[in-house]
Amino acid sequence: MKFGGTSVGDVAAFERVFQIVSSQLQKQPVVVVSAMTKVTDALLSAFEIAKKGDFAEAFLSLEPHFERHADVSRHFITDGRPNAFGGELELARGELSDLLMRVSRRSLPLSMLKDAIVSYGEQLSSRLLAEVLKAKGIRARQVDSRRLIVTDDEYGAAQPIWNETEELIRLELGPIIADLEVPVMGGFIAANRGGETTTLGRGGSDYSAAMVAAALQGGELQIWTDVTGVMTCDPRICAEARTIPVLSYEEAAELAYFGAKVLHPKTIKPAVDHAIPVRVCNTFEPDAVGTMVLADSAEAPNKIKSIAHKKNITILRITSARMLGSYGFMSALFQVFERYRTVIDVISTSEVSVALTLDNTAELEKIVTELERLGDVEVESGYAVICVVGEGLRASTGLAAKVFSTIDDVNVALVSHGASSVNLTFVVKEDVASAVIQKLHKQFF
Repeated sequence: MKFGGTSVGDVAAFERVFQIVSSQLQKQPVVVVSAMTKVTDALLSAFEIAKKGDFAEAFLSLEPHFERHADVSRHFITDGRPNAFGGELELARGELSDLLMRVSRRSLPLSMLKDAIVSYGEQLSSRLLAEVLKAKGIRARQVDSRRLIVTDDEYGAAQPIWNETEELIRLELGPIIADLEVPVMGGFIAANRGGETTTLGRGGSDYSAAMVAAALQGGELQIWTDVTGVMTCDPRICAEARTIPVLSYEEAAELAYFGAKVLHPKTIKPAVDHAIPVRVCNTFEPDAVGTMVLADSAEAPNKIKSIAHKKNITILRITSARMLGSYGFMSALFQVFERYRTVIDVISTSEVSVALTLDNTAELEKIVTELERLGDVEVESGYAVICVVGEGLRASTGLAAKVFSTIDDVNVALVSHGASSVNLTFVVKEDVASAVIQKLHKQFF
């Protein structure tokens, strides 16, 4: 059971987590927890302040967040009872003070110090949750994730070394679970072979939980967050949007790319590879049935599971007679984007032209200057990518016709169909995107 930052934001949130965990004790849960909301950002901000040399200000900026942890601890663990968390919090203050001092003096590599500092969000939330569960009568034990997850030395986005990690998770957690205790560990944090703290990058807590689920061959991985699963479209655009009961991993991956931020596909891959179902649940509505992500899922009756979108898209069109019958042109084109580390979203080609979309235009001017060596370049901004996702789309007769006839009064600037068997993507002007999504949702749902 992985709980995100919003699930452990305050006293009420910790109470909800206790209720959820206690209702599933018979399933022998392992709990993985993110840092309290806003704590990771506060730690990163303190690191940046210390980097400028202002150590005292950096440390002072963390005080309100130490106090939030202490508030939760005081609420659940009343005076007169042993409270191990108080000591842990004092220890963390001292260690963070020392680390921030080192940052201001640059006495160790900054990337190493940054991971060590950021790790305290999860260290504190997991220790606090373990103490809260104990105070409420659950046999819980905090386990330091840095003893379980072994990574390379790439600070900030470390890659786990799977066979060593798998063995350590089994060795450490197996006996605790067998003893009917609930292990509580922080997500996102790990350590390299030398024992230095590393972090797993974006979506890292889900990744930690997926690795634990895979290593222990769990029955299910539950991702507890602040939404009830993945929706048929953005509920802010279409009030009729509803939760999708089952998604395949491939469908979830396509949707994640287009802004369905509930799951990051890389992070749940260890669970999917080991055929462990992943369920997205809402901490605030624990009885609502969320979305289940499986390695494969059946086709929906209407073939479509969800309509995702991304705004602020720019289209580039490159036209060149040199393309005709020549090889190496696409390679030269892609090398430009590689040089400027810019991701291409959608791509469509003809005999003498290529159209592609970008959502990151930070290096646009430099990219266009280089592309002009290859051919004529047009740049158009103010577009949105719409992505219709569902198993079996490519093999469905007449589905594309049904999609486009539903929006026959809208100009479609670009289409990509067939590259993925679960995705039909097209590009429209940003100002009509909401209307397009509403029409399609009405037609298919």
